[in-house]
Amino acid sequence: MNRRFLAGLVALLALATPALAQEKSIVVASTTSTQDSGLFGHILPLFKAKTGIDVKVISQGTGQALDTGRRGDADIVFVHARPQEEKFVADGFGVKRFAVMYNDFILIGPNSDPAGVKGGKDIASALTAIRDKAAPFVSRGDRSGTHSAELRLWKAAGIDIAGAGKGPWYREIGQGMGAALNTASAMNGYVLADRGTWLSFKNRGDLGIVVEGDKRLFNQYGVILVNPDKHAHVKKEMGQAFIDWLISPAGQKAIADYKIGGQQLFFPNADVPGA
Repeated sequence: MNRRFLAGLVALLALATPALAQEKSIVVASTTSTQDSGLFGHILPLFKAKTGIDVKVISQGTGQALDTGRRGDADIVFVHARPQEEKFVADGFGVKRFAVMYNDFILIGPNSDPAGVKGGKDIASALTAIRDKAAPFVSRGDRSGTHSAELRLWKAAGIDIAGAGKGPWYREIGQGMGAALNTASAMNGYVLADRGTWLSFKNRGDLGIVVEGDKRLFNQYGVILVNPDKHAHVKKEMGQAFIDWLISPAGQKAIADYKIGGQQLFFPNADVPGA
C-alpha cells in the first residue's frame, strides 16, 4: 500500500515539475536595440544561472513595448525614451523607473556623403544639410525610442518633419533598427541608429558613421516593473529580482563586459543620480 502511494506521488511530482519549472519565467518587453545588439544574448544566461529565472523577450519599439506593458502583457519594460517612461509610471502603469545604462545615437550615411556632413559633430546642422540637398533619409517611423529621438532632433534643427519639412527624400518604413539599416544600405541613404545595433550590424554595404559625439545624441535606458495593482498576474517578485540584478554590481559588470570587436556597446550607470 505504501509502495503504491509513493509510486503515485512520484508520478504526480513528475507531471508537476515541468509545469513548475515553466512558471519560473518573466516576460520583458524591450526595445529592439537590446535584442538586436546581442546584449540580451550575453546577459540573460548569466541572470538565469544565478536565479533560475528564464526571461522571455518581446522585442519591439519603445512605444509598442510600453503599450505591451499597459495591457499587462509583460512583467517588465526595458526601453529608452525617458519622457515616455516617466509618463508610464505617472499614469500608474509602472511601479518605479530605474536607470540601467546608456550609449549614444549616431548618424549613419553612405561613404559618398551626398549631403556633405561626414565628420561633423553638430547633428542639427547635418539634418538641415540632408533636408536642403534632399538626400535620402530612412526613418524607422515606428514610435520607438530611436524614432522619438529622431523627431526630437529634427525639431532641434528647426525642421517640421511631420509637415512642410518632409519630402519624397524622407522615407518612413514603420520597422525596427535592423530593417532601417538594411533599407539605408540599399538606398545609400542616411539613418539615425543606436551605436549598439550598428556595431552588431553585418550588412553595412557602403554605409559608415558620418556624425557622432553631439551631446544631444546621448541615449539612456531605463527599466520598469509593470504595476501589479493594474494587472494582478504580473510576476512582481521575479520581475523585481531581474531589475535588482540589472542594477547590481554583477548586472552592471555583465553589461559593461559585452563587447563586439573589442568595443563596448553599453555603459552601465545605475548609480548615477538622475540618470
